[in-house]
Amino acid sequence: MSRFLQRNPILLERQLATTKIRPLHSCNSYYFTQQNDTIARDISNILLHANWETLMDSSDLPKKLNPDVIQSVLYQNQVGDPKRLLNFLYWSEHKVGIQPNLNILSTVALTLCNSRLYHHASAVIERMIRNCVPPPVILSSLASCYLDCNEYKPSLYVFNVLMDVYRKLGFLDEAAGIFLGPKEVEFSPSLKTINFLLRDLLKAEKLGLFWKVCDAMRDVNFSFDIYGYTNMINAHCMVGNVKEAKRVFFEMGEKGCVPNSVTYNVIIGGLCKEKFVDEAVEMKNAMLEKGLIPNAYTYTTLIHGFCAAMRTEAARMTLKEMSDMGLKPNIISYYALLHGFVKQGDIKGAFRIRDEMVSGGIPADLIIYNMLLTGVCKSGMMDKVPELMDEMNGAGIIPDSRTYTVLIEGFCRERNTTSTLKLLEEIKRNNVEPTLITYGLIINQICYTEDLNQATAFLEEMMAKNLKPEVVNYCHFLTAYAREGRFQESKMILKVMQERGIEPDVACYNSLITVLCEAKKMEEARGCLVELLERGLEPDAYTYGSLVIGYCMAGALHIADRYFSEMLGRGLVPTDASYKALVDGYCRQGNIAAAFSTFRCMLARGVLQDVQIYGVLIHGLLRNGRKKVAFGIFSELLEKCLAPGVSIYTSLISNSRKQEDVEKAMQLHGERCMKGVDPKTGTYNPRIVMCEQKVHPVKKYLILLAARFHYSRTNEEFPRMSQSFKGNERKACPT
Repeated sequence: MSRFLQRNPILLERQLATTKIRPLHSCNSYYFTQQNDTIARDISNILLHANWETLMDSSDLPKKLNPDVIQSVLYQNQVGDPKRLLNFLYWSEHKVGIQPNLNILSTVALTLCNSRLYHHASAVIERMIRNCVPPPVILSSLASCYLDCNEYKPSLYVFNVLMDVYRKLGFLDEAAGIFLGPKEVEFSPSLKTINFLLRDLLKAEKLGLFWKVCDAMRDVNFSFDIYGYTNMINAHCMVGNVKEAKRVFFEMGEKGCVPNSVTYNVIIGGLCKEKFVDEAVEMKNAMLEKGLIPNAYTYTTLIHGFCAAMRTEAARMTLKEMSDMGLKPNIISYYALLHGFVKQGDIKGAFRIRDEMVSGGIPADLIIYNMLLTGVCKSGMMDKVPELMDEMNGAGIIPDSRTYTVLIEGFCRERNTTSTLKLLEEIKRNNVEPTLITYGLIINQICYTEDLNQATAFLEEMMAKNLKPEVVNYCHFLTAYAREGRFQESKMILKVMQERGIEPDVACYNSLITVLCEAKKMEEARGCLVELLERGLEPDAYTYGSLVIGYCMAGALHIADRYFSEMLGRGLVPTDASYKALVDGYCRQGNIAAAFSTFRCMLARGVLQDVQIYGVLIHGLLRNGRKKVAFGIFSELLEKCLAPGVSIYTSLISNSRKQEDVEKAMQLHGERCMKGVDPKTGTYNPRIVMCEQKVHPVKKYLILLAARFHYSRTNEEFPRMSQSFKGNERKACPT
């Protein structure tokens, strides 16, 4: 099919515009010889009988058959029994070996559609397509037969059948092109044909063609039904355009098309995907008001949405509401909820959900256990692994490659090489094939322990299993060699990668540059940047960030500043660490003017949030004994109505504590409380320390009263302060 089928509707339109097929026969004007006319009449008379096959076999008519005779028979019997005509066509092909031409097949398809035998017509049209006839040729042949029929009014539905056959065969461009391209016969697809086509275009993610079809239907004043509107809402949701999805949703109501549960589920899914979960809940409530009952899919979608927004408690309550509505949560609902708890790091909550599920009669399966193992491994709770594995064995659940990969990742995170290698042996014993990810984790771990010979052995083992190493696998070797100071071997790795057809990427060079900068090998790091550029790769913020930090550590601030400026010139957003290193370096050298210049430049470019930019400068000034200047910058921040975060307050309060400026510390604490900045233990500790230092007992008592006034009753720090005070000084305080 690929030799001729026009996969692009534009190409199809061009071919249709230039293609004009002259019919081999026409129903009206074809010239029959006297002999062919007689033969056709004789065959037509025989076809009136139920035993026509027997009569044909007993006559000499089969010897006289030819395409012209068959065409004439079809023409003379178009208002007769279409199934018999189709059988006659198959019989003539089988008995005499006459292959029907395109015009004959078009005539049969049209005749079958006139009698609403669409299934049989589809088979005939599919035969045309499988005979490798281009779409414009088939369309033109059907149009010619349609226009040449004067004995009766032919059905336009044959063109719907043509579109539908192309759709079912997966040729969606061709199906749409039949309607979108130029036509000898004007027709509008039926509602059913359009809805199926739009649905399949969505599944194939051909959104451009989807909207072309929709626009063309609007041009002919086509009235979409609930399925059409739902498809359009779905199309908008697929690209995250929930605003347009809602517009179409309300438009369908205005047009008198009442949304059903499927429509609501589609828009709820779109809203949840874009994290508009509260709006999705409103839609669910609107369903109830309209008398529509949300189903398990509705609630599971909302659970997914809440979990994605890290609102696991709301997700759990949604599951409860689902049960209260008489809907029994299925395991898919629990998948969503459990995944949310694991993602948020609430492993105890995840186990509670698992227990609720099991007590509700739904046994935990492999997916559930893999989620729990992922949670305990990421949380460093490796002691829970044996318990879970025993449960799996008891339930007859066999671990898969995903299970083992999660466990290996957990052991690697703890740098437990022994357990990692034992687990790999278990994988092999259980005939589970290690995946590319599994080997990657092991190689990374072995490289970290600097046993590069063993790491190389695993790389070769992986390749022997036809698992092609990726860039990241070689990055581990690059970093390991560089960390050992074996930079020539690192260069050899780059050469090996190239020989094996694996091009190093930016991340690969970033790993090498970072290690070189940490080792203060700045010339080698700069050489890597040059090589990166020569390969046509684009350095990113991490590339420049490592160089900036490295040169700052080496005291070469002028070079660091140059790379920082180059990074900004490329439109890259600096990392916090690189900006902090530069400002800190200038403050450490006492070059406050340069620190301020960098600070003002960052503000003007707006590449980071203003509060972040101010915070870095304040921290740098305080660390280098520039308290007065730091407080001046803090005042400027407040004048701009910016809200300083906890870290800024913590630094200022901590510095005041070191300077024994108790009043200033309490003033800052009061401001923090008034602004509603979320309290952190780190902010309180300086005041605790001050109360434990040699401060006059009366002043200490006043500080404690002030702290008590500002602290919430639930705060755990106040009892610690009170206890510290009660121990030695209560007698000195006024009663």
